[in-house]
Order: sequence, then C-alpha cells, then structure tokens
Amino acid sequence: MRRRLLPAALAVAAATLLAGCTTDPLAASYRDGTTENYVSGDGTITEIPVAERGEPIDFEGETDAGESVSSDDYADEILVVNFWYAECPPCRVEAPDLQDVYEEFKPEGVEFLGVNLYNGAEGSLAFARTYGITYPSIIEAGSDTPVLLAFAGKVSPKAVPTTLVLDREGRVAARINGLVDPSVLSTLVSDTLAEDA
Repeated sequence: MRRRLLPAALAVAAATLLAGCTTDPLAASYRDGTTENYVSGDGTITEIPVAERGEPIDFEGETDAGESVSSDDYADEILVVNFWYAECPPCRVEAPDLQDVYEEFKPEGVEFLGVNLYNGAEGSLAFARTYGITYPSIIEAGSDTPVLLAFAGKVSPKAVPTTLVLDREGRVAARINGLVDPSVLSTLVSDTLAEDA
C-alpha cells in the first residue's frame, strides 16, 4: 500500500510546490548566477542553411493532457520544440519568455510544443499552470517512442533546456543550446517564416 501511495504523494507535493510559487527561489538563484548542482547549455545558437537541413524529423508521443501528437500534426507549419523539465532552473526562467514568443507568432500559424524529459503529466501540468504556458508538452518519461531519440544526430539537444525551430518541411532550421533569449528566438522564427517569401 505504501508503495502505491508514495508516487501519488510525491506528485501532489511537486504540484503543490509548483502551484504555490509566487517567487521561485530556484529560478532566482539561477538568474543570480548560482548554478549549484546544475549545468546549463552555453547559449550556443546554431542556424542551419536550407540546403543542409537533411530529412524531416518524425516523432510521436502523448501530451501531459493525455492526447496523442505527432510530427504529422504540424505538417506545413513552423514548429518550435522546447526540451525541458520542471526542476531545471533555466527552464523556469525562460518559460514566460517562451509563452510570450508563442503568443507573438501564433497568429502567423507558428506552433510550440514542449518535450518534458523527466516529469509525469501532473508535474508538467502544474508547471504549465504556474508559468502560464498554454501550448502542450509531450511526456518523455516512460515513453515507448522517445522524442529525444527522433532528434538524435547533428541537431540533437545537447543540454536542458534546448529549443529547436523546425521549418514547414519538419526539418531543424535552428537550435538554441541553453536558456532562450526571447529576441533571438523571435528572430529565428521570423527568419524561418521569411523563407516562404
């Protein structure tokens, strides 16, 4: 009985912790330059010329809301994919910026999709509520079809967070390795949109 209650209790505790955060000490500590017990990406930005993008990325998974999702759902759309997890300090810092860029480009048909690498659905949804995230996230933990594996190779996420911009053909056009600068992400999305012109 205890074994069954422990995971549920931990999930409730995590959800309560996330939901109750008005000031996030983990994110604040990261903003202040403290990276104790955490190594983030270095902020490297990689842009891939159209002729060098290779094959489209083919992925599928289940969102934290329990819905099936795949690369086919984003056919002919620009898609921003963010790899994250709830306990990651820079993921907390960048979450509102990602939402802002999503809202900026949603009218132009740009979609966003998170890939939560370690949390279950409850923790992922609690994070989304806390930080006002309105786009879905795939739950990677325990998945039979790991999304991370689909991106393996030249453009694979090298750190958490990592944010990728996929073009309308489903190929990676750009990668941000580490914390997102919203103006940089906006520029990368705008550049990808401009390829259609």
